[in-house]
Amino acid sequence: MSAPAQSRVVFQTGAALLAFALNSILCRAALASGAIDATSFTGVRLASGALVLLALERWTRGGAGRTRLAGDWLSAAALFAYALAFSLAYGALSAGTGALILFGCVQATMLGAGLRAGERPDARLWVGLALALGGLAWLVAPGLAAPPAGGAALMAAAGVAWGIYSLRGRRAADPVASTAGNFARAAPLALIALAGAWSDAHADAFGLALALVSGAITSGLGYVVWYAALRGLSASGAALVQLGVPVVTALLGVTFLAERATLRLVLAATLVLGGIALAVARRGR
Repeated sequence: MSAPAQSRVVFQTGAALLAFALNSILCRAALASGAIDATSFTGVRLASGALVLLALERWTRGGAGRTRLAGDWLSAAALFAYALAFSLAYGALSAGTGALILFGCVQATMLGAGLRAGERPDARLWVGLALALGGLAWLVAPGLAAPPAGGAALMAAAGVAWGIYSLRGRRAADPVASTAGNFARAAPLALIALAGAWSDAHADAFGLALALVSGAITSGLGYVVWYAALRGLSASGAALVQLGVPVVTALLGVTFLAERATLRLVLAATLVLGGIALAVARRGR
């Protein structure tokens, strides 16, 4: 890969990871305040993302011809499963803790797929992986500061679904068209789920605004950038860099949501980030 191409991948990856962290902050802020329920947040998030992405896909073609629905139903189902489990989990988890569980499971899913496909990480990556997953295991171990089991299980399911979605995105030839098609297919699934939970649905202007920003900007546009970055990353590399998201999320949660920076969270995040640094470091660079 040329130097300009490497720089582009680094920029795209950084922008996508910031969007992922902001998604956690927006969702947690909306649910913790009671401004909206989890199913409604998911429906608004996916529907608004679909509308923005379909408009963007048409704009990139100069408005000519019919809108192309690339992507596929399996990717859309993974996107829907991730989004719904993600929202439900954040009803019980803090922003930082939820992100740690989410991206720990993303890493396990994507690394497992990479190994199955023939990728052979070196010893440095394995040590880094052990440190990162050790930090995650310590965070969710039983104890006074351990997160609720139900919320942790939901976020783990979201992590597996997001790992599948990311793996399938590495084959996307057109990031905009693929993401638009996946959102357009996932949105009706979210609306069906919302219809089934209509008796518990509620939302005020603040909750709707946060869901719209999450869907249109940090999800819709953020995922386009992530699909573009994935073309320059291996499965193991894509898995590892995402473990930086919990650290950013935890810092944002402490800053903007007044969440408590417990010693357990700080040390677990340090292990995770240190594991990533060890895994991706190269001698002399």
